[in-house]
Amino acid sequence: MKLKSLLALFAAALTLGYTALANAQTPQLGIDYTVYSPVQPTDAGNKIEVTEFFAYTCSHCADFEPLLAPWVKKLSKDVSFRRVPVIFRPQFVPAAKIYYTLEAMNLLDKLHAAVFDAIHKEHADLLDEKALFAWVASKGVDAKQFAEIYNSFAINSKVERANQITRAHAIPGTPALVVNGKYLIASLDHDRQLKVADFLIAKIRAEKKKK
Repeated sequence: MKLKSLLALFAAALTLGYTALANAQTPQLGIDYTVYSPVQPTDAGNKIEVTEFFAYTCSHCADFEPLLAPWVKKLSKDVSFRRVPVIFRPQFVPAAKIYYTLEAMNLLDKLHAAVFDAIHKEHADLLDEKALFAWVASKGVDAKQFAEIYNSFAINSKVERANQITRAHAIPGTPALVVNGKYLIASLDHDRQLKVADFLIAKIRAEKKKK
């Protein structure tokens, strides 16, 4: 075979290789994400909504949080982020109540990550109310006020709503990301989840500009 032909074959092989690599890196429907039909409602108005479905007791969610938190801080102004604690079973209710109580007291920035650390690194049983109230007191929080809010009708209503949202989205496991009520990203590769989320956000943003 002539040198020219060999070089042409080599170039073609390289092109195929680069194409395969690019395709592997580009998020694929049915592999990296799935599509909801019908699309689920969102609460973000005209903004692109990203929802994390999580559980404080989930070790994968604990591993995801250090990657997710800085990612959220860098989101553009046209993107809205929210969290929904999953209620797969009744045992998930106390953890969901912790989240919504912290939210009600404006303590998520201070204690959201700390709850993960307490459960997964310090092995604290925060699902036990006595242990939970003692823990929040150790963090400088008014334990009596926390307990009142934790056991309030408002928090129980939010937990029930979280249960409804979890079921409506048919969340297969945690952590899961849902983009704009349309795309579900469920994967244990946390870096990949965020890359796919970025891809889908850009996709939705481009589609909006075409309208």
